[in-house]
Amino acid sequence: MISISTHIHFSNSLNKVLPSKKLCMELIFLIIFFGAIVLDLTMGELPVNIHPVVWMGKLISYLKTFLIKINSKFSGFILTMLLLILFIVPLILLLKILSFNLIIYIFFSLVILSTTFSIKFLISSIQDIKKDLKCNLEIARQSMSFLVSRDTKSLKKEEIVSAAIETLSENITDSVVAPLFYSVLFGIPGAFIYRIINTLDAMVGYKDEENYLIGYFPAKVDDILNYIPARFTGIILVVSSLILGFNWKNSWKVMIKDAGNTPSPNSGYTMAAVAGALEVSLIKPGVYKLGSPQRDLNPETINDAIKLTKLTIIISIILLIVLQLILLILVFNKAFI
Repeated sequence: MISISTHIHFSNSLNKVLPSKKLCMELIFLIIFFGAIVLDLTMGELPVNIHPVVWMGKLISYLKTFLIKINSKFSGFILTMLLLILFIVPLILLLKILSFNLIIYIFFSLVILSTTFSIKFLISSIQDIKKDLKCNLEIARQSMSFLVSRDTKSLKKEEIVSAAIETLSENITDSVVAPLFYSVLFGIPGAFIYRIINTLDAMVGYKDEENYLIGYFPAKVDDILNYIPARFTGIILVVSSLILGFNWKNSWKVMIKDAGNTPSPNSGYTMAAVAGALEVSLIKPGVYKLGSPQRDLNPETINDAIKLTKLTIIISIILLIVLQLILLILVFNKAFI
């Protein structure tokens, strides 16, 4: 017969083993987190034919043709659930299967995580707009059309600069901070869930006649998911403005005053913070105006926006790593107390 003291000793040992396993997983994720960022910065995006976000887009377009016939907001709920099931369930199963080998698991995980955010492509695409503006306005218009939903055919040079800075500043949240934020909180599936919702919002989250009903649900979920990351990023932009010698007081002032001018409850925070820092006005005609123009918009303004973006991303990543380390410390204490 096992004595009570032996049973208690075994239970205590088991309780220590479980947190220790969790501690190892947290350490492994930190390696994956670093690796994914390095992979994105050095290699950029995966080829189109094997990129999960491209698959998401194709699947959304395919399912939309059937679900839009429902002519109800429930169609957006069905579309969202189908995407989550078709991508998240296989992802979790794959991660489970590949966990038999640590090297394979880490490699697969960091590659998959790197597809949920985009630093290199975001910055390089805006740099290309600046180069195009110096060469040919028509080419710049065409390049800009791939990045924004507005009609770019008749945009003036200043309007293209504005659109480029708006796209860059909004995507600090959507393309970088938010997916990394949710990866720290909920692992790779968390980042993937965010990317699915954000892709749905980008493709059907419009208030036009065609998309309003099917896009209503994913757009609302996207608003919820971006609520904290957008405000967090806006504050970091103000801090970055201070460090870089831009007008940080104006950045804070314009962010607080004009963030609500955009149709989205979130995108205005980063765009307004950048507009204030650079002392420019960012305008989408008939939709919003952010900031008061104290400087003219020109291709060199894009350079300042890129500097601000780079530092904001660096600070955000550092803070997210700190958050991850705090989680590690909590698990470590739990494991050995």
